[in-house]
Amino acid sequence: MKTKNIVLLLLLLSSNLYLYSQTPKKWSLEECIQYAIAHNIDVKRITLQKESAAVELNTAKMSRLPDLYAGATQRRNFGRSNNTPTGMYENQTISNSNIYAASSTPLFNGFKTTNQVAYNKLQLEAVAHSLEKAKEDLSLNVTGYYLQVLLNKEILKIKEEELALSQSQLKKTEVLVEVGKVPMSQLFDIKAQIAKDEATVTEKNNKLQLSLLDLMQILELENASSFDIADPETGSAIEISMTGILSPETIYNNAVTFKPQIKEQELLVKGAKKWLRVTQADHYPSLSLELGYNNSYFYNYTLEGRSMINTTTSAPYIWRNTSFTEQLKNNGGEYIGLNLGIPVFNRFATKNKVKSARLGIQNQQLILEESKKKLYKEIQIAHSNAIAAQTQYSASVKAVDASRESFKYAEERYEIGKSTVFEFNDAKTRLIQSLSEQIQAKYDYIFRTKILDFYNGMGL
Repeated sequence: MKTKNIVLLLLLLSSNLYLYSQTPKKWSLEECIQYAIAHNIDVKRITLQKESAAVELNTAKMSRLPDLYAGATQRRNFGRSNNTPTGMYENQTISNSNIYAASSTPLFNGFKTTNQVAYNKLQLEAVAHSLEKAKEDLSLNVTGYYLQVLLNKEILKIKEEELALSQSQLKKTEVLVEVGKVPMSQLFDIKAQIAKDEATVTEKNNKLQLSLLDLMQILELENASSFDIADPETGSAIEISMTGILSPETIYNNAVTFKPQIKEQELLVKGAKKWLRVTQADHYPSLSLELGYNNSYFYNYTLEGRSMINTTTSAPYIWRNTSFTEQLKNNGGEYIGLNLGIPVFNRFATKNKVKSARLGIQNQQLILEESKKKLYKEIQIAHSNAIAAQTQYSASVKAVDASRESFKYAEERYEIGKSTVFEFNDAKTRLIQSLSEQIQAKYDYIFRTKILDFYNGMGL
């Protein structure tokens, strides 16, 4: 018997451990945001753009270095050509091999390289801010979906409490029917209300599951059937935000100094000015240092072994091609020099590029101005929504207090048989409705204030 009890105890412990290990992880808001950033396609795409901009910057920097190229040619000529020893044209077969190497170093190009490097550096910084903007937008979207799940959880709890309240009232009604204080019809009415409440709980649970699915999809989660989120403490957030909301002007004056979309456009304006310098460089002369080496090997198949007459001494001799090694030793040559290029006329191509660059600066400045105005409008709208949500939440708190008192009075009257089930259900419905509206107002207010915090540079 003792052994049997030990086995049962071990089985119970292992069962509890298994259930504990199967408890699904509850994701915090921070975990959701970080996971979404790591897996979002748009964020990955802009990250690749940043890497590409870094490569272009490196290319511009490396253009200051000397280049080096080498090559070789092999030719075989047939047909009539000049016979060097005799000066006569005749049919010949000649082989010619050539190798060469050359290098060029830019010394001056109108500061084009310097401005190109500065331009690419600004482009890289702009893309980095674009990436930051994408992460911020994604974080805000995730926060909205996250709060929607919390809202649906709270509403489901309220509906479950409503069902429990109806079930409790059923027992009280049965007692009242037995003692003859209320008619049997009220018992049927409360049972009908329970069925209605059960359907409402099912509906709200389905809505909760759909909101969880929406959150999973924005996180790019797959096969997460047990996905759930943690329930944060929202009371402190309400208390802090109720103390006061900053004016739109104050928030804007702060946001315009650090918001990535503004920084990105400011950098693009600077980049457009640097690009103007790049195009203007084509008006200036360019100077480069050049050096190289070449060597060749020559073989005449037609003259090889042929009897020839020395034109100077008139002495006969046999033509022999010089050996490959000897020719490479004697035919090599090096050179070094300066190459000066002076632009004279290129069909106004440079002039038109400069005009286009100036127009690009003006266009980018307009985009910057538009971005600032858009930011201010967004902050104005967010501020207006936050004020409205604050007012709505304050009103909902008062409505809940009033509905709770009304329900308490209706419940007392119903328990002593002085009111009908319809009056009781009406008071209960008003209480549940006011509680639902308060929950919605609370999370709407939290989200609206979080948007203002987002614009003000505070964390979500």
